[in-house]
Amino acid sequence: MTVVGPFGLSVRDQALEADVQAGLAAVEEGLIEATKSEVPFITEAAQHLVRAGGKRFRPLLVMLAAQFGDPYAPGVVPSAVVVELTHLATLYHDDVMDEADVRRGVPSANTRWGNSVAVLTGDFLFARASHILADLGPEAVRIQAEAFERLVTGQILETAGPRDGRDPVEHYLDVISGKTGSLIAVSGRFGAMMSGADETVVDVLTQYGERLGTAFQLADDVLDIASDSHESGKTPGTDLREGIPTLPVLHLRAQAAAHGRPADLALCELLDGDLTDDVRHAEALAGLRVHPALEQARRDTIRYAEEARSALAPLPECDAKAALVELCDAVVHRAG
Repeated sequence: MTVVGPFGLSVRDQALEADVQAGLAAVEEGLIEATKSEVPFITEAAQHLVRAGGKRFRPLLVMLAAQFGDPYAPGVVPSAVVVELTHLATLYHDDVMDEADVRRGVPSANTRWGNSVAVLTGDFLFARASHILADLGPEAVRIQAEAFERLVTGQILETAGPRDGRDPVEHYLDVISGKTGSLIAVSGRFGAMMSGADETVVDVLTQYGERLGTAFQLADDVLDIASDSHESGKTPGTDLREGIPTLPVLHLRAQAAAHGRPADLALCELLDGDLTDDVRHAEALAGLRVHPALEQARRDTIRYAEEARSALAPLPECDAKAALVELCDAVVHRAG
């Protein structure tokens, strides 16, 4: 049993391990090639996050999904490069919107070069992804365009907030379904589709990716509160400091509104204050770490991971399916 990819995913079959490792290595080369420019400064900025590393979760899913057809088919690696470039582009934009200082353990692009360069670099990556996508055919272009529309819609909905009368938790789950689930769903879909897998398999892996993507983001929400490490690629409590309403905070607010417990109301008042103050931030983080809302968010993460696992039921038993099941366990483990 050999460890590959993010989260220490173990692969039991040597042939599968070789395919996945070779595929991910080819994706890495493709990312470096796709981020080169005749202008050295653009190359430096575009490769900033590529070279910082990352989980490569989406390319891994492409490689595993491709096992249900021909994993060596010519469109598999380019489609994985497309989804990772798109993901990286959104990170440049997200960091500007969130005024983030650090990404993947290095200074964010907006901190290093300013907001304008960060936004334009994200646009450059989108352009390069589109260039690769054009060679994969009109169906691939349409699928990516629909996913990108969902991604942007999710970002806009997050910025706008829930409409009057809408449950904030339901609104948030819709947001992350668009922001995160859409592109991870495309990863499963592209891997299966580019490998020539049956349409039923393509559908299964699309639904799996959608649910796993939501679980993946919810696990990040839990980690932002619960972790003392840098497992999420950000300093713990970053979302909290920036006022981003993640699931544990939304559950806290819902419980405070429903029951009016003084301790809950006091914690909400603390969260509404200035969390750029280190003392207040530490107090808020400590309060959330022992609050039932955090455990409720963990349960939600497990539920979506279980839905992803259940979606795999129609697939034949094989090492690739076992690896996809283990991805569900790995996502849950991150939130444990």
